[in-house]
Amino acid sequence: MTVSEIVTTAYLVRHGAIPEVVRAGWSGEAPLTRGTSVVVETSRGPELATVLELVRPNGSAPTPDPESLFPILREASEADRTTAREQTRRARDEFSKWTQRITEWNLDLQLIDLEWTLDSSRFVLYVLNERGPECTKLALQAAAAGYGVVDVQPVSSDGLVTVPVEKKGGGGCGNCGSH
Repeated sequence: MTVSEIVTTAYLVRHGAIPEVVRAGWSGEAPLTRGTSVVVETSRGPELATVLELVRPNGSAPTPDPESLFPILREASEADRTTAREQTRRARDEFSKWTQRITEWNLDLQLIDLEWTLDSSRFVLYVLNERGPECTKLALQAAAAGYGVVDVQPVSSDGLVTVPVEKKGGGGCGNCGSH
């Protein structure tokens, strides 16, 4: 079954340690209300998100293509919220260790936050920088040091430094299109 066959309603949802607003599709019977916690399958994997608003079609904006929506997997359970709280504590504990690693690796980056996806399959480092070689070096150094695939997400004073959106990508940081 494809997303277009199951998605019935589009919502704006906010997710991530450095918040990002995306369009997500819900196939559940009951409508979602503002503030509802949901689990969304983002390009990084499952993440806890908050429903902001129903996407309403208007004359100037077409109805969203169901294939362009991130699927809302379910309303968040207490177990999902507990996992998210534990990961927030874990991130707080890891922050100084990652700051030290960045310093030891002589990278011109400033770590501002970090997080895991809800299933702990992806790890994201948010750094104050434009997308470029220092981000790529951090991802490569982390992999070489045995930390696995680490997504390095640059953040500027305008917010997240974006790359082309893919439904499910590789990892790291840079311009190779694997993000």
